[in-house]
Amino acid sequence: MTEAAAAESRLTSAARDGDRHAFEALVSLHKATLYRFLRHYVGDADDAYDLLQETFISAWLALRRYDPERAFASWLRAIALNKCRDFGRRRAVRLRLLALLGAEPRPWYDPVDEIRTDPERIREQRLQRLDQAITTLPRHYKEPLLLTLVSGLTQQQTARELHTSPKAIEMRLRRARERLRAALASEMAADVRPSEG
Repeated sequence: MTEAAAAESRLTSAARDGDRHAFEALVSLHKATLYRFLRHYVGDADDAYDLLQETFISAWLALRRYDPERAFASWLRAIALNKCRDFGRRRAVRLRLLALLGAEPRPWYDPVDEIRTDPERIREQRLQRLDQAITTLPRHYKEPLLLTLVSGLTQQQTARELHTSPKAIEMRLRRARERLRAALASEMAADVRPSEG
């Protein structure tokens, strides 16, 4: 066991015994990585921050059930994944309700502006498109993609976390990348298409 792993083990043990300072130290250790994961999953910074808070609250409340044989980061990611799934279900219900009411959600920005002339804005727009494309992936493609790319897990580790085989993860990653390429290519084609009028 590495020194860092031993220190984290001591913190988790103390936190399980009710030590809030130990839990706060664990939060500090994991919040940046977990936030990046959530941000890529839901595509919105504010929603990701809310889900991060929910994840840590749930972790604190469930800490007595934490199995010290399991990596704490994996346990937190499992909670975060469940929070993301719940969030997705709630969002789908809201979108269906909006559609029934005839109120389509509108973007908060105007995409027709001087973006084409500013390289930094072009880069930012591409990143936003990638984030948006990732959020629209089906969950069985999105989760392996984010666990490998954002959390840095291997395909074998991802397979263990998602309770499937490494071969299934490999296939899902390939299909996720294909879908992202297709989504981004169609958006770029729409950008260069001349406007009618």
